[in-house]
Formats: sequence, structure tokens, C-alpha cells
Amino acid sequence: MSSAELLPGYLVVGADEFKRSKVVAKMKARLEAGGMADFNLDERDMTKDPQIDDIIASLNTLPMGSDFRLVILEGCDRLNKAVSEPLVAYFDNPSPSTVCLVVAEKLAKSTRLHKAISKLGGAKAVIDCAPKKAWEMPKQVVVMAKAHGATITPRAAEELVSRAGENSRMLDNELKKLVEMVGTSIDLPDIERHIARTAEAKPWDLLNAMSARNMEKTLQLLALQPDKSEVRLYMLLVGRLRELIMAKALDRRGQGRELAAKLGVQSWQVKNHLNWARNYSMEELLRALARAEDLELALKGSRDSALALRLWLVDFIQR
Repeated sequence: MSSAELLPGYLVVGADEFKRSKVVAKMKARLEAGGMADFNLDERDMTKDPQIDDIIASLNTLPMGSDFRLVILEGCDRLNKAVSEPLVAYFDNPSPSTVCLVVAEKLAKSTRLHKAISKLGGAKAVIDCAPKKAWEMPKQVVVMAKAHGATITPRAAEELVSRAGENSRMLDNELKKLVEMVGTSIDLPDIERHIARTAEAKPWDLLNAMSARNMEKTLQLLALQPDKSEVRLYMLLVGRLRELIMAKALDRRGQGRELAAKLGVQSWQVKNHLNWARNYSMEELLRALARAEDLELALKGSRDSALALRLWLVDFIQR
């Protein structure tokens, strides 16, 4: 894309800080490729008393020895009217030799600033930096590893997300450290050896480990759950157990594709259920459900409910 094809303004919006920084870095690289970047780059933090008259003057300044001038306005989430309205007016007749990046974590489509930038190029003018859904993050980690010249196995990527959380910048930093420590081929033992758990263990990871019949991981994640959360965990675990029974029954009848509709959920929410259900016989699933009734009584009347839940899980998962 030549500089003539650049729009005079872009809205870089979304909660994924890593994505936002990549967009900004890419545009800076384009400016630097043309030379004289130091004379044609203006970066402003709009959360720190922005001097709007000075900013508008900068936007209208002609580039020096370059095809375009780049103005980056960070932190545009909550601009007061005295700042946002001059920007709206500027985008109504922007300088053709300046590219302005308006960067925000959130900016409603109903705002005048959002509408003004959208008019410059529709969907092309609004760069979506919304974070990936939790289940998409391991695949994103695989892609991020390639940017560091490395490969990471799917299981290692899942464990990295489980331990480090879903913040893409944090994950990228961990990948950089891993490449320095273990080289360009990253596997599950590397994560277990070098990455400490900083993210709170989510109950969904526990449910998935149980469903996958992974005893070691299930017990590890169970130990990381908050104190006195056994009753809530019980409800979630039994709910997952019922889903697996439904998946098993439909799979037997060759109707596995109907699972999401039967459960009233999105297909991505049950994308692994059929494979998980195949880890168990129907007899094992039904026996675990029957024993869950005894577990419920133990959780309500026992001082050692954590042990009761642990024993139920062990009995369910072991072959």
C-alpha cells in the first residue's frame, strides 16, 4: 500500500493493548521507511491535559522530506467536549498529507468522534483491537510465537494461557522469555518448568481437565481454587457432567451436531464435548451422576467438603 492509499485518520480501538501497540508500531515503521521520521512524528498522551490548539496545528503541518506526517493520539477514551469537538471538526476536512491515529480502549460508535473517523473510510478507518475470546487465545499464542521465530505446541499454548492469563501483552512477554531460555521450540514441559502461575485458576479449566480425563491437571487446578468454593464447583462440575451425558447419548445416535441446539448454547461453547464424552463410557458417566447425590450431602454436612469433592473427582476420572 502506498502512502497515497492511507486514510487521513484511523480509530484504533479495543481492550487488547498488544494489538493496539502492533498497529501503532506498524504505522511508525512505514513512516521510518520513508526517512526523516524524527521530523514527522508527533505522539501525544491525551489523558494529560492535551493542548488541543497545538495538536490541531500539528495535524495541519506539512511533512518534511517524507510522503506523510504521523500524529498519534493515545488515550482518547474520555475526551472532554473542548478537546473532542475540534478533532471532529478537523476530520471533517483533514490534511491529506497527515495520518492521525486516534487510539482508545473504548469509544462508543454513537460518539461524534467515532462517527467522524468512520466517515473517512468506513470499516477500513476503524481498526478493531478487541481481545480474543478465552478459548481462542491458545491459537493466538501459536501465531504470536511465530513472530519471535519460534513454534509452540497447542498443549503448551493452552498451559501458558492458563498460567499467565489472557492479556496478550503479558503472553507476548512470556513468549520472549521462553525463547531466550529454551530456544525456538516450546513444548509443555518448558511451560511447566519456567512459567509460574500468575493468573487465577478459573473453574472452566478445571471442568475441561476433568472432561479430558486428565487426573494430574484436574487435581492441580482443584488445589488452586479459592477456599470454600466447593459448593459452586460442585454445581459447575455436575452441570458439565450432565452435558457430557447428553453428548454421549447424541453421539450414540449419530446426532452429535445437535448438541449445541439441545443445550441452548453457541457451538463454540461445546466444540470439545463430543471428544471428551468419548473418554468415558455411559455407565461411568451415569455412575458419577448418581454418586454426586452423596457428594451434595457431604458438601452440606461435612467439615471436610474439599476432601469429599476431591475423592469424587478421583473416583470419576480414574479408569
